[in-house]
Amino acid sequence: MCRLLETIRMENRQVENLVAHQFRMDQSCLHFFGQPSGINLQDLVDESIQNPNQSNLNNGIFKMRVVYSQQLEEVTFMPYTLPEIQSLKLVIDDEIDYAHKFADRQKLEQLMLKKEACDDIVIIKNGLFTDTSYANLAFFDGIHWFTPDQPLLKGTRRSLLLLQKKILPTQIRLAHLRFFTKARLFNAMIRWEDRLDVSIDKIWV
Repeated sequence: MCRLLETIRMENRQVENLVAHQFRMDQSCLHFFGQPSGINLQDLVDESIQNPNQSNLNNGIFKMRVVYSQQLEEVTFMPYTLPEIQSLKLVIDDEIDYAHKFADRQKLEQLMLKKEACDDIVIIKNGLFTDTSYANLAFFDGIHWFTPDQPLLKGTRRSLLLLQKKILPTQIRLAHLRFFTKARLFNAMIRWEDRLDVSIDKIWV
């Protein structure tokens, strides 16, 4: 059975970009099961906030993890701390497919075994930069931020940043790294303004 996942940022009981998460969930269900999910994320959020056993959600940042297939399977909340990423290792995989947010991350975990002493990986597919193991990427040339135009996963925050024109899509290859000074990681949990940046000289071949 195909199990899918949505990861939603909740801070002080407020969630971010829920419409985009709902859209992606419905699109994934249409693709795999031939019909929308039937799961209302806003209802799940409201139920959690109103649950007296979830009073710990009042303060701080939580990862709301929604696992689903043709029906809802699991909703969990985990306290979230911004990761420390100071170095990235380039790994090649021309076969990987993560166009939908699968709950099974086995392939990504296998690639992470190649990170050596680095904190995370950057996956190169067909010669093009895509994503890290869990985040989209953007590269800064001193003026503009560019994001790979063929990411493994079109993240919800990436879609928002594209709409806001904070990032520009383009093909990025290894030879292009010399034009950039740093890379920035972002996803549903890591905000653009968190500035989780890695110097280009800390991206290892």
